[in-house]
Amino acid sequence: MTATTFRNVRNWGGPARIAIFALSVVAILFLFVFPTRSYLSQRAALNDQRHDVGVLRAQNEKLEEEAARLKTPTEVEGIAREQFHMVYPGERAFSVTPAPVPTTTTP
Repeated sequence: MTATTFRNVRNWGGPARIAIFALSVVAILFLFVFPTRSYLSQRAALNDQRHDVGVLRAQNEKLEEEAARLKTPTEVEGIAREQFHMVYPGERAFSVTPAPVPTTTTP
């Protein structure tokens, strides 16, 4: 090899080191930073979904209790009397309405 060839190899040392360093930084980003960000966002989404499941379970329990309550004969009778104004044979249903509002005349 000639002296100029060695000089050219030595000149590549600085840019080659910078390029290797830059590639190393990019590799570290792809190996650690980007997957970590993805992991953290997925973990946050998972926590949100767990909260939603907890809320839905609580609502489901309330609805099951209400469904069980609505199956009792006393509740069915109460709803029939209150909402549909039903009565047993021999009973009379009365409806009390409020008195009409008196009108006032202006002088």
